[in-house]
Amino acid sequence: MGSLGKDDIIKILSNLKQLFNDNKDALVELDSRMGDGDLGLTMSKAFTAAHDEMVDTEETDMGKILMKAGMIMARAAPSTMGTLMATGFMRGGKAVSGRKEIATADLADFFQAFVAGIMERGKSKPGDKTVVDSLKPAADTLEASKGEAPQKALKEALLSAEKGLESSKDMIAQHGRIAYYKEQSRGYQDPGATAGVILIKGFILEP
Repeated sequence: MGSLGKDDIIKILSNLKQLFNDNKDALVELDSRMGDGDLGLTMSKAFTAAHDEMVDTEETDMGKILMKAGMIMARAAPSTMGTLMATGFMRGGKAVSGRKEIATADLADFFQAFVAGIMERGKSKPGDKTVVDSLKPAADTLEASKGEAPQKALKEALLSAEKGLESSKDMIAQHGRIAYYKEQSRGYQDPGATAGVILIKGFILEP
């Protein structure tokens, strides 16, 4: 598959709905240790709404589909992570606006804008123990893999996201309720970075 079309984007939204529903309880448990405990519910609600409202869309502009999905998420899950994910989709969608198909270079543009939007909105940076620590390595891998087929590049990006999640365990949280624990947050798997890995996984379409 050399590029992704409208049906592929809807399938990705379906994947994300399923993955975040499947991982809802695990994310709640992870987030309950040092956070608000609502991450699993937020992600499930956001991506269920995005898929269910977009599944029958007649829009063919990839950017507009992704931006609209972000707007739906913002409405459905107006919590911190819901807002960040929504911002990512809206910024990423804007970066690929006007395209009827998305190749690997477009995915790189989407995720670079996605991460930049999250960093700006959340005032975060790599090393702060957030979703950025899994998504930024994934976005950078896509940037370096523009000549490859989308699915191959996305699988490489997933590996980078997983490595980012693993490295974030040694970081000290700088944002959210988990930041109250300061040094105690070291060694703890960040729920946001975990959600970032799940997000990348959802973009991988198996034949």
